[in-house]
Amino acid sequence: MGAQTNAAPIIIKKKRVSGGDGHHGGAWKVAYADFVTAMMAFFMLMWLLNATTEKQRKGLADYFSPTIPVNPVSGGGDGAFGGNNMFSEKTMVMDGSGASKRTPTVARKARGSVGVNMDGGRDSHEDFSSLEAQLLGRTGESMVSDKVLKHIVTRVTDQGLVVELFATKDQPLFESGTNQPTPMLRALSLLVARSSDLVTNAMAVEGHVGASPVVLAQNPAWDLSTSRAQVVRQLLEDKGVAEPRLHRVTGHADRKLSDENPMAPRNNRIEIIFLRAS
Repeated sequence: MGAQTNAAPIIIKKKRVSGGDGHHGGAWKVAYADFVTAMMAFFMLMWLLNATTEKQRKGLADYFSPTIPVNPVSGGGDGAFGGNNMFSEKTMVMDGSGASKRTPTVARKARGSVGVNMDGGRDSHEDFSSLEAQLLGRTGESMVSDKVLKHIVTRVTDQGLVVELFATKDQPLFESGTNQPTPMLRALSLLVARSSDLVTNAMAVEGHVGASPVVLAQNPAWDLSTSRAQVVRQLLEDKGVAEPRLHRVTGHADRKLSDENPMAPRNNRIEIIFLRAS
């Protein structure tokens, strides 16, 4: 008869643990964090749209879409391997195609943001964005200091792109009461002349002056505004603008004031207009 033992049998239980069920998982936290981040970005966008002016929003848009000339010479060509090229003379990336303006062909002339359509003709809506960016120092390679750029504003009208060069209390464009240009005006004229190569449009120069503090029998404002416009025309030609491009020179005296105060220095200004093609 075999021996008997009182030892209890050993029982092993295996417990299966399943993770991530219900609220015990962590995936929802990642989705919630993404949602909160998106909402914060949305509210920041709404706040910026409400807290900024139209001009500031345009500046932000231009910052994220820079209009920077890449190369002054086109790299395209004629023949079987002509095709498009990202380098167009003084235009933007992907704006131009074809041969260089130095050796243009009939089939492929360089086209870009100067109002020339794909058929070689003039577009009714001309793009002055490259020229405007160059004049306002948005290209990242400004040819002049910020001090000079503070005297320039631009606007697009039915006539074309108006480039306004204006005087300030501390920095006039002409010697007081004369048509003698200051170094500031010479620097501004050089900037406009160099930038004018970005387009082929004709140009007009218009002179404006502020009102006189006293009433004179013969108002000199007409002669002064006209002579100042003529001086700027000559400066532009001296800096390289071709004489045939300058279509008109006019003086407006004190008839079109920019500032409500008739005697404010801001009214002493020169407007250079890049005319739309007719």
